[in-house]
Amino acid sequence: MSGTRVLIAGASIAGPALAHWLTRRGAEVTVVERAPELRPGGQAVDARGVTKEVIRRMGLDSAVRAARTETAGAYTVDADGKVLETFSAEDDGGDGYISEIEILRGDLSRVLYDDTRNDVEYIFGDRIAELTQDADGVDVVLQGGERRRFDLVIGADGLHSSLRAMVFGPHERFVRHLGLALAFYTVPNEFGLGRWLMDFQEPETGRTAGLRPIPDATRAMAMFSFPAADLDVDYRDVEAQKRLLRERMTGMGWSAAQILTHLDDTPDFYLDQVAQVVMDRWSSGRVGLLGDAAFSSSPMSGQGTGLALVGAYLLAGELAAADWDPEAGFAAYEKRMRSFVEANQEIGRMHASMLIPGSDSEPPDYAGEWFTGLIDRAINGAELPDYAGVPDSGAQG
Repeated sequence: MSGTRVLIAGASIAGPALAHWLTRRGAEVTVVERAPELRPGGQAVDARGVTKEVIRRMGLDSAVRAARTETAGAYTVDADGKVLETFSAEDDGGDGYISEIEILRGDLSRVLYDDTRNDVEYIFGDRIAELTQDADGVDVVLQGGERRRFDLVIGADGLHSSLRAMVFGPHERFVRHLGLALAFYTVPNEFGLGRWLMDFQEPETGRTAGLRPIPDATRAMAMFSFPAADLDVDYRDVEAQKRLLRERMTGMGWSAAQILTHLDDTPDFYLDQVAQVVMDRWSSGRVGLLGDAAFSSSPMSGQGTGLALVGAYLLAGELAAADWDPEAGFAAYEKRMRSFVEANQEIGRMHASMLIPGSDSEPPDYAGEWFTGLIDRAINGAELPDYAGVPDSGAQG
């Protein structure tokens, strides 16, 4: 069945990536995004292992690489700035702690949007207000008042997914907080930062501070994390978040105090709890979920973007292979993704627990067979069928 009408909620990374693949498979795609425009900046995200193959199959390898942060590696430092450990972007074949392909979330979002904007209908500044599905389709009412009918609706609207809450139940049922909060924002590069990320940790408090290079060499990305099992702040109340960060970072060493002086003049502040989304299934009838809305692994896994891009490829491919039957297509997508998701969520939980003082979890044996197997499953553990019998309007040679 060609011409299947699909509505996607969310225009960050998972949404436009899915729009790319659905369009190539013959669907008619609309993306609705509550923000008035694409959100710039954001934290750096990575592409490792099988994700790099998905980018190649999208025909976007050159565009993505051209937008990279060009980070050469990372230093962990002490309070005086002395280097304790060094990690190169060339480690582990480019799939290590600092990956070969590292790009700001907003820059990757722009690449995906530019790739799809001529073939996909984008609606900014609006969102799904009501949704009713039956055996043959989904009736949607947008906040702006427009009423439309689609064959399928996909939520790619992030950790705090409104669509997930509307169809599957309240956030508390699925969101698992890992006991940390993460903040980042851009600051003037007055720290002599070159192409190397700097990371400072206080083991006794569990707090971390860091600076990473971005394509604009006159600026840098500041990063903070701190234990926050009791965090109670509205994720949309930016001023309250800034006050909280100042309070929690009081007395921190290294360059933390200087970084915090730029809190009030930064254009792109972000703070939220580090959390995962754990669900028994990612679909209900003709409505499905993708990316953080379905299976957030948290920034502690370093693989959220990989899950979104691989998931987009598999979801579109399995729906098309099932002739757009939602039950069969969603079931096949979940079967192919589940182990890949679980491995990345396990790594995210391990990393978070290691940063929290007094955690009961023992550090893993990094040289052990179990751990190396887990890492391989998290990076390369999703099989990518070639979907040879499925329509593809943009196959790459």
